[in-house]
Amino acid sequence: MHVVIMGCGRLGSTLAHKLDARGHSVAIIDQNADAFRRLSGDFKGITVTGIGFDRDVLTAAGIERADAFAAVSSGDNSNIISARLARETYGVPRVVARIYDARRAQVYERLGIPTVATIRWAADRMVRHLVPEGTVEVFRDPTSAVSIVEAPLHRDWIGKSVKALEEATGARVAYLMRFGIGSLASPSMVLQDGDQVFVLVTDDTVGDVLKIASGAGVGGH
Repeated sequence: MHVVIMGCGRLGSTLAHKLDARGHSVAIIDQNADAFRRLSGDFKGITVTGIGFDRDVLTAAGIERADAFAAVSSGDNSNIISARLARETYGVPRVVARIYDARRAQVYERLGIPTVATIRWAADRMVRHLVPEGTVEVFRDPTSAVSIVEAPLHRDWIGKSVKALEEATGARVAYLMRFGIGSLASPSMVLQDGDQVFVLVTDDTVGDVLKIASGAGVGGH
């Protein structure tokens, strides 16, 4: 893949290194040439100095052959202008923008541009570390909408199927750990003593899901 990144701050430079290390072709844009000092000496991609929504700059970065575009500068307006330009003018199939204003992020999501609302995500993560409320969260998507949590099972669920658990809780089982080994759970899989079950939830549903999973009286399922 050829990936164009706008913004060589901490996020942009880290992203560039990760993609470069995976063997992808990377071009990174920043209007401040000093920002490229964040890139290590073994970075194999190209750097382009200029404004990320300037067409000549984008052309120099290879936007016309890009498979993906990430707008991760420090400015919401610049990020969304360049992201829309990449998507609508150059037809880049994968576009993502970092947006600090969560309200704006929701608008751009509806326009079909995935966003990472940095402040909202960070705040939610902080709350969960400060007030964990007994929930073991192992993953949260960048928009902070969906998470994977461990659902401690009541002993009454032993011998019941994954499908029964999903139907009772309304949640999807993402995976389970059995004897220390992770596996994708099929609906017909029977739950065993010692299983660690991890489910996909939203903030609105997690309370009810965990209550049902950990509660007694599931005999009919």
